[in-house]
Amino acid sequence: MNDPSIKEEIEKANQECVEKMMEADPVWVDIGPAKEVIPGMKDYLLTHAGPPVEWEKLSGPMKGAIIGGIIYEGWASTPEEAEKLAKSGEVKWEPNHHYNSVGPMSGIISPTMPAIVIYDRKHGNYCFSNLNEGIGKVLRYGAYDREVINRLNWMRDTLAKVLKATIDDIKREKDGVALKPIISEALHMGDEVHNRHNAATSLFLKEITPYLFSTDLERKELRDAYVFMEKNNFTFLGFAMAAAKAMTLAGHNIKYSTIVTVMSRNGTDIGIWVSGLGNEWFTAPAPVPKGVWFPGFTEKDANPDLGDSAIMETAGLGGFAMAAAPTIVSWVGGTVSFAIENTKRMYEITQTKHKYFTIPYLNFQGTPTGVDIRKVVKSGITPTINTGIAHKEPGIGQVGAGIVSFPMEMFKKALKKYAEKYGV
Repeated sequence: MNDPSIKEEIEKANQECVEKMMEADPVWVDIGPAKEVIPGMKDYLLTHAGPPVEWEKLSGPMKGAIIGGIIYEGWASTPEEAEKLAKSGEVKWEPNHHYNSVGPMSGIISPTMPAIVIYDRKHGNYCFSNLNEGIGKVLRYGAYDREVINRLNWMRDTLAKVLKATIDDIKREKDGVALKPIISEALHMGDEVHNRHNAATSLFLKEITPYLFSTDLERKELRDAYVFMEKNNFTFLGFAMAAAKAMTLAGHNIKYSTIVTVMSRNGTDIGIWVSGLGNEWFTAPAPVPKGVWFPGFTEKDANPDLGDSAIMETAGLGGFAMAAAPTIVSWVGGTVSFAIENTKRMYEITQTKHKYFTIPYLNFQGTPTGVDIRKVVKSGITPTINTGIAHKEPGIGQVGAGIVSFPMEMFKKALKKYAEKYGV
């Protein structure tokens, strides 16, 4: 890429890409059954995290989550029936990103599952995510027993109903709940807004609680919903992920841009999209995270990394903002110095420092934003994120949390395709 004119085009495109990402204005505006609010969602379709994957190549937790999704929808009553149905081809599964959606870990969204609706007031895009179940034995980590299904049923029948009534009440006064101010403030309160949402969840509840308790629903339903969200520090994750998807979507499909707009994993493969290369996946085998293990589990139990939640790092948050959240190391491992150094290292592979997401410890520098495939390949530094860890067998669930670095292979593939497409 020695042509001065193409370099100018790339720089211009990359700056446009990150400007659009940073200026996006995601607002929570609705919640409803996925098939009613996500365009293209339909019966006998599940959407999942990461790039496309066939049944034969599914990881254990992704297979377990698909089985659980089928049981939750009532298409089968036992795991054996659900697996048979999946193998028959009657149930389809496709990437969340193909539907402007994101979900943590397995990322499964099914037709009647509640979906959060986020609207970008700046660019007019809608993005979606699912509600967070908590940690441990949950669907997104591949568990599907009766406890898991009962919780999902309650989330659909009660939690989503409460949130729907709440957002409807909020919208009588304003457009919805602006999420970027919550994220910005949470960074100043010790969150990195991927695996630590303690402050963000509290700020979110502070925003919505007066409206929640002013609805006409039964007091017990309101209290149960509030307590569930208050006790789950990851309540804000789905809202944050859909917001980050809206941010990165704003910078997608810009001619000449070498900025990454999707980073995602399905437990088998890890893949990226590049703004100037459209919706083509560039993939490599998913690595196994290094982490902190729940009692009774070790690295031998771990599945390779999975989840759409790296959308947070794609938008300049999560592992890229670890310097804002030193206590995250008690959850994902490592040291405080590692958390700080990881943020500093990510500046070497990104286009800019975020205008609105800043880190007090680094004298309020903006977070590293806009992964550039050229800088990744040239420097040899790949994105490093923090993540949850699922058991490699279906039906078990979460076994820890940790750190993972993306493989170089897919960035090289993307750069090669870029050179072919743009003749450089």
